[in-house]
Amino acid sequence: MTGMALAVRNLHKTYPGAEHPVFDGFDLEVEPGTLCAIVGVSGVGKTTLLNCVAGLDHWESGSISAGGHEVPMGRPEASALFRRAHVGLAFQQPHLLPEFTVEENLLMPIRIGGDLQPAHQAWVRELLDTVGLSGLGGRMPNTLSGGQAARVGLARALVRRPGLWLLDEPTGNLDPATALEVFDFLLRLHAELRPTTLLVTHNMALAERCERIVRLGPPVSVETR
Repeated sequence: MTGMALAVRNLHKTYPGAEHPVFDGFDLEVEPGTLCAIVGVSGVGKTTLLNCVAGLDHWESGSISAGGHEVPMGRPEASALFRRAHVGLAFQQPHLLPEFTVEENLLMPIRIGGDLQPAHQAWVRELLDTVGLSGLGGRMPNTLSGGQAARVGLARALVRRPGLWLLDEPTGNLDPATALEVFDFLLRLHAELRPTTLLVTHNMALAERCERIVRLGPPVSVETR
């Protein structure tokens, strides 16, 4: 895996009917392999930024590129191909498929890509070991604790070795002690695989452990570290 240089340039984004834009000439550059926390009050555009970088949302003007590849906008098929090749996503809820085992959930992104190989099972076992879930590949999602499910969600987002790891409050629904435990595994995954990571979080204690913090707030972002 190689982290991808991320460049957001002169981004303009307004939701239909909104009085004010979410982004009005927003710029952001993130060096390859950086763990960057995105913080700010609710409604300031943290999740919107992740969705734009992933090609899940539209913007009016400006550009987003990752590793020299322009993020497609307004072309669903091209956006899906971009995500499959370059992006790993994890959310507050891991959204594990209940009818499949942990290992099958982790293999699903590879299976969808049509390139499942025997070596991928070994890679999944390695990821489970990294997040402290060795030997739990045969478990069903409904038998996992919240912290265990969150760790599976983080691992699944890296199973295709993406250059971009986009995390939207992955510890947000966990109690403080479990959130800290999951974040430790997040740091371990990032240190070992070095994707370029954007982490949306309201938890400043966790954000302070990242390599960089960007605080979003009108009318522009404020670089805090």
